Amino acid sequence: MTFEVLTIFPDFFRGPFEHGIVARARAAGLLDIRVHDLRNWTHDRHRTVDDRPFGGGEGMLMKPEPVFEAVESIWPERGPNRRVVLLSAQGRLFDQTTARRYASLDGLLLICGRYEGVDERVAEHLADEEISIGDYVLSGGELAAAVLIDVVARLLPGVLGNEASAVNESFSGKETLGILDCPQYTRPAEFRGWKVPEVLLSGHHEEIRRWRREAALEKTRRNRPDLLAKILPEQEFVGQEAGKHNE
Repeated sequence: MTFEVLTIFPDFFRGPFEHGIVARARAAGLLDIRVHDLRNWTHDRHRTVDDRPFGGGEGMLMKPEPVFEAVESIWPERGPNRRVVLLSAQGRLFDQTTARRYASLDGLLLICGRYEGVDERVAEHLADEEISIGDYVLSGGELAAAVLIDVVARLLPGVLGNEASAVNESFSGKETLGILDCPQYTRPAEFRGWKVPEVLLSGHHEEIRRWRREAALEKTRRNRPDLLAKILPEQEFVGQEAGKHNE
């Protein structure tokens, strides 16, 4: 799979993609990341990529011309297995389901927004999707691009040493049904008086599976009750909330 990243700060990506899983996947030829400087598609001596918004307002907006020229130059032909994604605070929330869909593609072209945003014609007429990685505002789309690439890369065949790792993580697995992963423990079995749950030491696989399911639900109820509201039947969710308030 190929990731194309369009940015005004190409040097930003020297760090995030030179370590860990993504770096190893690149070295193994399992994915390719190409970073493009948006200013290469400007035509004035100042290499201008932004301008004031019509109607007034704070800050500057990224101009449409260099963005359109860049995308059309990088991908003269699009095709169904290539998607152009604009990263912005106004986009649809990125999640594991979207990541799995992206992992099935041949290529993603990520437009990193900056300043107060990007001319709306980019979102309406150039990008296939507008994506946000969270309900907060970043200084630019570069961090969002790094996050998105890391999440998608983990789902590509051969990237993880153990393919089951991507299946059973939070939000991913058939067993977890899109909830958080269960609590995990390793040696020593007792640390500063805190003991690992006995069931995990029992060797009884069915009991361990049941405990992990229940513990995952409990942790999700405690940290992300919004997820339970989406996946549990209404009656079960109400019961979970009642138990929470009775604690």
